[in-house]
Amino acid sequence: MFYLIDIKDHIRVPPNMFDLPVDEAITKRIRKKYEGYIDKDIGIAIDVPQVDDIGEGVIIPGDGAAYYETKFKLITFKPELQEVVAGKIKDIADFGAFLTIGPTEGMIHISQTMDDFVSFSKDKTLAGKESKKTLKVNDQCRARIIAVSYKQVSNPKIGLTMRQPHLGRLDWVNEEPAVVEPKKEEKPTKKEEKKQKK
Repeated sequence: MFYLIDIKDHIRVPPNMFDLPVDEAITKRIRKKYEGYIDKDIGIAIDVPQVDDIGEGVIIPGDGAAYYETKFKLITFKPELQEVVAGKIKDIADFGAFLTIGPTEGMIHISQTMDDFVSFSKDKTLAGKESKKTLKVNDQCRARIIAVSYKQVSNPKIGLTMRQPHLGRLDWVNEEPAVVEPKKEEKPTKKEEKKQKK
């Protein structure tokens, strides 16, 4: 899921950027600092859309750079368990497929690609034995997040499934019948009960 987060941080502006307007220098430094930043609590940093407040600059002896206490907004992507995501198949291997979701990618194990016996072919295609469904690179798909691991913070692992109803390649999803709620049996009224007894 995408989030807009308020952040407060001390931003270092080196002397070679003192000729720029303060807000421009700080925005560039924030983008450089948070580019590719990944954190278990906030997710994956994508962009800095706005700087809200810049405090007074402080120069630390022996450093030469100015430090500004800054409040700004950060757009992040944080994968959440059970979230349904849409994306494009980036690559297919003999063990599964990789789906691009937001700024990262998740892995769909071959057993989770469809509700069928699935085989891998050398032309990077996964095919269902009974259903004859195929999955190729660049296919648009919908999947559910079933696992998120930040053991390697620089490269979080995201596990996906497409075996549940209304998940999978988008044209498969469109072929599925709509979910229809079963009708509840209505209890007969007292008048109808009396008529039935007669």
